[in-house]
Amino acid sequence: MKATIRQGLQTLLMLLAVALSFSAQAERKLLDQVVAIVDDEVILQTELEARINTIVSRLSAQGTGLPPRSLLEQRVLEQLITESVQLQMAEKMGMRISDNELNETLANIAERNGMSLPEFEDQLAAEGVSYRQAREQIRQEMIIGRVQQRQVGSRIRVTEREVENYLQALESGGGNDAEYRLAYIFIELDNPTDDAAVDATRQKAEELRAAIVNGRDFREVAVAESDASNALEGGDMGWRSESQLPSLVAPVVPELEVGQPSEVLENNSGFHMVMVMDKRGGSQQQVIQQNRVRHILIRPSEAVTDREAENTIREIYEQLQDGADFAVLAREYSDDPVSGSDGGNLGWVSPGQMVPAFEQAMQEADVGEYKGPFRSQFGWHILQVEERRQKDISGDVKEAEARQAIYRRKFETELQNWLREIRDEAFVEFKGEYAQEAEDEPDDAQESAE
Repeated sequence: MKATIRQGLQTLLMLLAVALSFSAQAERKLLDQVVAIVDDEVILQTELEARINTIVSRLSAQGTGLPPRSLLEQRVLEQLITESVQLQMAEKMGMRISDNELNETLANIAERNGMSLPEFEDQLAAEGVSYRQAREQIRQEMIIGRVQQRQVGSRIRVTEREVENYLQALESGGGNDAEYRLAYIFIELDNPTDDAAVDATRQKAEELRAAIVNGRDFREVAVAESDASNALEGGDMGWRSESQLPSLVAPVVPELEVGQPSEVLENNSGFHMVMVMDKRGGSQQQVIQQNRVRHILIRPSEAVTDREAENTIREIYEQLQDGADFAVLAREYSDDPVSGSDGGNLGWVSPGQMVPAFEQAMQEADVGEYKGPFRSQFGWHILQVEERRQKDISGDVKEAEARQAIYRRKFETELQNWLREIRDEAFVEFKGEYAQEAEDEPDDAQESAE
């Protein structure tokens, strides 16, 4: 009898264990169910929820209104799909971000925000984001940035003629040093040859602008409606100088008041709006001190110890003090093959071109003085500043800014095209409730076309 009872209890306990196991598995499935398959990877419900929570926290902190939950889920899921495609590309290319590089980036982010790393970690926790989550998110963003630079940057060329035309246009337009904090909305046009589709998209853009003029938050509209890659950041484009403004909005931004949306702007890709969120005066030093300098380098190696290299450079210094010719000694002894063959000449050197130890010695040296011996990461040096001058580099700066501005304009346009291409080419299968939503979309599009 006791054996029978004991067996019954064992059976009951086993059934309870099985039931609890099934319950736990069901709960895990509910928490970690797959919402989409993207090529060789999957996106989980937990990933989607974590990203949504991060975006909601950030937008709420900015005071930006939120779109309906279902719409936000769709837009964030599309963002995760596009990111997954790019991360898989990076994996195939062998791209990695080392822990040291990541730590340095995090430290820089904290410093730019006026915080130490512990303070930065506390701030993240206050926003509901763990430091570990933030590290991995930033690592992924860095990898994606490198993929984009490699894939999109290789498509872009900036010609000398484009730079000349840009500078001429800037000069004739009386360009200034103002900087603008911009937010941006882009409504994509799928078929520019379909007049009905163009009119419908234009009407949508105009209605959105009217809503903004009547008080709807520009950033909220960007989150809910914009097709730009920065939509979920509220369309934030950061600070841009006038020379860095995208060509489409460059003529209108200087005329806008802070908080005023632009008119709807149109090109072949769709319809655009921009708002100046803030404005500040900008100034940039155009005159710098340059040094015409020459040096002799003795580099330690497997065959030459650091002490032997130091002894050699000190012997050379004594020869210079006794009247030896600097150029002759540089050609005979210097381990810098480029400058050594030219008597040690480095030409005119601008601030920031040399490593810190060399730059410090160069700035401390009087004109004509032999400075050294001193040690840098490359070895032992003696230098001589032959001449100093104040150089107006405004022309060089403007040309470099023009080249960068043209590149950025082309990059932004080409990035949107490339992201659309890789999304179209990717294998994406939605799961669960998202599969039904994906099935409904083509029907809606077809009814709209009809």
